[in-house]
Amino acid sequence: MSLQKEIESLYSQPSLTKKQSQKAEKTFGELLKGLNKGEIRSAEKSNGSWKANEWVKKGILLGFRIGKLKNMSVDKSFSFFDKHTLTLKNLKLSDAVRQVPGGSSIRNGCYVAKGVICMPPMYINIGAYVDEGSLIDSHALVGSCAQLGKRIHLSAAAQIGGVLEPVNSVPVIIEDDVMIGGNSGIYEGTIVQRRAVVGAGCILTGSTPVYDSVKGKIYRKTKDEPLIIPEGAVVVAGSRPLKNQFGIENELSIYTPIIIKYRDEKTDASTALEETIRQ
Repeated sequence: MSLQKEIESLYSQPSLTKKQSQKAEKTFGELLKGLNKGEIRSAEKSNGSWKANEWVKKGILLGFRIGKLKNMSVDKSFSFFDKHTLTLKNLKLSDAVRQVPGGSSIRNGCYVAKGVICMPPMYINIGAYVDEGSLIDSHALVGSCAQLGKRIHLSAAAQIGGVLEPVNSVPVIIEDDVMIGGNSGIYEGTIVQRRAVVGAGCILTGSTPVYDSVKGKIYRKTKDEPLIIPEGAVVVAGSRPLKNQFGIENELSIYTPIIIKYRDEKTDASTALEETIRQ
């Protein structure tokens, strides 16, 4: 039986016997191996569109389900307790990932490619995929199943939300060469296409429309499609007036992300990655 069929069979059981739990733990271990190598992904691009691999997300949820709380404390001063199935990723020097000392964590079941830089403290959750040359800066989060492409700059305190449930939901996708400013947040399966720039403090969610001042369009999440930020778009935090009577009387406005331009030579120069720190 294939790994996918094993996971789907075990996931469908309302309760697991002791024998089934032992099998599930072995199956979950195989899933982790594939996720760690980047051979298995929780979402993939096919025919130009991103699709969630439901069976992979079911497998991760299975790992939570069968896990038993375990003491993972370093010593008496640093107490940690988590499911025994959800350990930390065992990085080696040969993996060529710079995990700078200072309190960062990467969960087992993540793909972190060669040349990735992890500045402390940051966190990468299970099912995530971080491709070559990306920088995860201090206090940044890469949530469960999030997919980050090559040469991403995830600035300090930026949050990439996790989307583990429902299993058919596409996680947050950040394509190649995207720059994400500090204190920004990208959630609810938003897709940021290649070479886009998300300005500092900008929040992108499924419930927030994005106004394209260049093309005169409004981008929204629909029943069938997530919010998609177009290739090369430069998005900043803006506002628009509330047009109801109360809003008019009190001169109120509401937060709105706005595309103010598309990448040009000036943008490329201001967002250029410093290659010396990636060698």
